[in-house]
Parts: sequence; C-alpha cells; structure tokens
Amino acid sequence: MEEKCEIKKDVTELIGNTPMVYLNNIVDGCVARIAAKLELLEPCSSVKDRIAYSMIKDAEDKGLITPGKIHYDATGPEIWKDSEGKVDALVVGIGTGGTVTGAGKFLKEKNSEIKVYGVEPVESAVLNGGKPGPHLIQGIGAGIVPDVLDVGILDEVVEVSSEEAIETAKKLALNEGLLVGISSGAAAAAAIKLAKRPENTGKLIVAIFPSAGERYLSSALFESLRQEAENMTFD
Repeated sequence: MEEKCEIKKDVTELIGNTPMVYLNNIVDGCVARIAAKLELLEPCSSVKDRIAYSMIKDAEDKGLITPGKIHYDATGPEIWKDSEGKVDALVVGIGTGGTVTGAGKFLKEKNSEIKVYGVEPVESAVLNGGKPGPHLIQGIGAGIVPDVLDVGILDEVVEVSSEEAIETAKKLALNEGLLVGISSGAAAAAAIKLAKRPENTGKLIVAIFPSAGERYLSSALFESLRQEAENMTFD
C-alpha cells in the first residue's frame, strides 16, 4: 500500500516525525548498530523546534509548560515506532536536559531494560563529578546540573572531548553525508564508544543529532577548511 501524501496546512505540521538512519562508514570496530535520529531535518534544522512549538502551543492553551513534555510525547514515541520497539540504548547530549529526560522516560516506560546515556564534554564533566570548564561543544556542557534534567533517568554519562566531537562531526559529513553540528559529533562519538563494548553486541543504539552543521561555519568545526581555503594559491 502506498503511503498517503498530503499538503500540510502550515509549517507546524512539519515539526517532528524526523527520520532515523543507520551509520555505516564510521563504525569500524563496533559490535552494535548505531542509528541517528535526524533532528537537523526539522523546519528550523534543530531539535529545539519541538521545544519552541510546545512552548507556544502551551502558552496559547493555558500558559503552562512541562519540561521535557514534547520529547516524552513525540521524540520518544517516534524512536520506539521507527525502531519497531527494538531500541536498546538512547544517547543524548545534555544541554537543558529536556530531550534526554522526556525521551528517556518514555522509552524506559516502554522497556525498563533500555539504557539511557547522557553525553557531556570531558573538559566540563560536571555530571560525572568534575569541575566546569571551557570547551568547544556548543549546546551541551553548561557547567551546571540543569534543573530540567532527571539524573535518575541516566544509566551513565559518557565524556567526549571537544576534539573528538569535532573530528566525528567531520567524519559524519565526509563519510555518511550528514552535515551536522558539533554536539551531534559528540553524540555520535559517545555512541561509537558504547557500540564497541562487547556487552552491546548486536544491540541498537540510537543517538540524537540535535542540529545541522551550516550554522557552525564560523566555529572550530570548519577551522581547518577555512585555513585551507585561505592558503590556496592560484596560478
């Protein structure tokens, strides 16, 4: 049966239902599969589309907003549906904590065996008891434990360095055709670490890719390319 297509009434109907795609070319040595949830394909190319819409809708309805609610109501169910309930682990970079709290809560309610992993910069590993510090992974690692974050939902917080995040984001663009931001690179790097653990053999790990990469053109993500362009000579 062909899938029904229809013209949406407005842009808000384009929010959510983002696709998932397997990573194939940067996963050497992994014994688990990794699927990326492409929030970069939201209308404004960010996971925050869901939050913004939820805030506006709640404000229009009753002026109330529940932290993590939209990810519990939408992101989590989409992952469960698209994976046909076979997801074994969720990997999310921790910014405000809403995504990991909402989606993680939903998935654990569906299957208590599902593991939920947060991701934070090794340079500012507050959730692992470290001290806040400067890093280059925009969008995560604020140096505090966010009020929205339900730390009880986390099975582990994986540390990723700024260099790892940037290099993995570059590999995603070059080898997987996914132009993503630095925090997506951090999520992928963490997922790859987890996918190499023997205990995860044959499991499905879903990593949230929060945003697209074009907004990082002036950041460290593209610094080497800028230098290369600046040093080009023409005969």
